Amino acid sequence: MDLFEHQGKELFAAAGIPVLPSWVVFTAEEAERAAAELGYPLAVKAQVLTGGRGKAGGVRVVSQPEELAGTVSAILALTIKGRPVRGVLLEQGAAVMRELYLAITLDRHAKAPVLIFSTRGGVDIEQVAREDPSALLRVPLDAGSAGCGEQRDRVVAAAALGVAPLDEQLGDLVDRLWTLYRERDASLVEVNPLAVVGDPVRLVALDSKVTIDDNALFRQPDLAAQRPDEDARERAAREAGVTYLTLDGDVGVLGNGAGLVMSTLDMIGAAGGAAADFCDVGGGARAERIAAALDIITSDDRVRALLVNIFGGITRGDEVARGVLAWLEKTSTDLPLVVRLDGNNADEGLRLIAAAGIDGLSVTLSAQEAVESVVAAAKNGGRA
Repeated sequence: MDLFEHQGKELFAAAGIPVLPSWVVFTAEEAERAAAELGYPLAVKAQVLTGGRGKAGGVRVVSQPEELAGTVSAILALTIKGRPVRGVLLEQGAAVMRELYLAITLDRHAKAPVLIFSTRGGVDIEQVAREDPSALLRVPLDAGSAGCGEQRDRVVAAAALGVAPLDEQLGDLVDRLWTLYRERDASLVEVNPLAVVGDPVRLVALDSKVTIDDNALFRQPDLAAQRPDEDARERAAREAGVTYLTLDGDVGVLGNGAGLVMSTLDMIGAAGGAAADFCDVGGGARAERIAAALDIITSDDRVRALLVNIFGGITRGDEVARGVLAWLEKTSTDLPLVVRLDGNNADEGLRLIAAAGIDGLSVTLSAQEAVESVVAAAKNGGRA
């Protein structure tokens, strides 16, 4: 369960992680009343469960009272990546001297939490990881330990803030973030940027991204009661038992396993395309789940081509093929569809698809070939 920024910051504040005074509002009139308490300048931030708010005009700075109502109304009228903005966060301004990145997330490959730190905060951290992997410090954490002293000290050393009080604040903040992650059953707690601000000089979390493990919500009833409104695709994905996230592109992606899906997204980017989603059907998916996932992906009008990339282990290639064919039988679509199958029962799956002889449906054993084909199809194809 992803939380809105303001919900994440409420958790931060309760955990002793410093945040700036802020107020959530839903109308321009409420914003004017809040601004009277907060003062100017103000950051005005769209509350929406997707990235890219700033590029979409969803984050702005207001310095004068006469600018506020129009700015808030404009942001409330936005739809960002298909999600309408229903509220904005007004946050007290601060003089930012330096921006850092700090997060704890679950590393599924290592099967352990990992602490991630970078001195290059405030930017797309995925881009930093691709362009300069050495800019990120990744330190495994012991899920069974309440302490993280060694990992905390490595972050403080890497930050090289050079001021003893700031070093102490950063160390304390790492400890508190780890406690929050463990006690709240999080799979991600991210601060980007973690800013050094002036007057007085201190560390402050300027943004929050928090994801709570759905399987642990029974232990977090207060958070379960605050589940943000989901769009129709997210709700359908949760009910179907698949993981679905909206991205920026036009290639619909279905895979099994987060690692495979993420590597597929990277390959699509390297081939000059962009994924419209992250859809992981998990292990052992049967035909019904495959068909349901394709329904969810294609309900996004931005999708111009589909890629099904499955490496079968407990997921069987013939079940994937049956799911794809069942979906095509009941769906009227002109979207190009590329299926790459490998592993368990892949030969049978490929045989079933080939025997169906459906126009616009192609199959391959090569992930690279599948990616290149679907990117080309997205550039040349689309809905009729």
